Amino acid sequence: MRRQRRTAIQRGNAVVEMVEHVMAALSALEIDNCVVELDATEPPGGDGSSQVFADAILHAGLVELDRSPRRMSIAHPVAVGDTTQSIRGLPGNRDVLTIRYSLDYGIGSPIAPQVHEVDISPATFLNEIVFARTFLLEEEAELLRSQGYGRRTTAKDLLIFNATGVVDNQLRTPNECARHKLLDCIGDFALSGYSLTGRIEAHRSGHTLNAEFIQRLMSSHEAGIHRHRPKAA
Repeated sequence: MRRQRRTAIQRGNAVVEMVEHVMAALSALEIDNCVVELDATEPPGGDGSSQVFADAILHAGLVELDRSPRRMSIAHPVAVGDTTQSIRGLPGNRDVLTIRYSLDYGIGSPIAPQVHEVDISPATFLNEIVFARTFLLEEEAELLRSQGYGRRTTAKDLLIFNATGVVDNQLRTPNECARHKLLDCIGDFALSGYSLTGRIEAHRSGHTLNAEFIQRLMSSHEAGIHRHRPKAA
């Protein structure tokens, strides 16, 4: 389902909002068999990152199953978007998914241009990505509150930027915003149902373009599937 600033999934009349941070933790920790039970319309927000979910998964422990997951290798270039925002998938290492995310909101933005690139694995996710928090501009936060979202959330709970920089908070890394967008990519791409390998380069993409890319990739790569043993939580 298409939503502003978040990813939602639906089955029948049931809708779950903001699944991307949970999916990022599951996917990056190589878990493809897990039951998630909710008593609300969305998972806990935590601090706007995937940390709370990764911690819970690691605390529960992992079990290796005697079944093979679905893996899809990017066999040829696939691209979506335009000159302002884009995603491009390219052939790469057939055993690794490499994601490069570049962010540039232009002159005058309080969010500096920044890039992060990583070969996705449990270790790199836990060391480089899991802690990166949701961010937005002060006017965007005020608009969301007026629509009923995040009324209990303060600037200390996530990253809010005004003209002078971060409000009542500190960045965990200079490029935390790019890292969080990369986290969102991991979660959104996991909704394909495949463990992807290859190289993906994203520029200013969001949830809608992430979904469009995955749909395009799946429709053009139906034969690029390889089997490996999964893990479950």
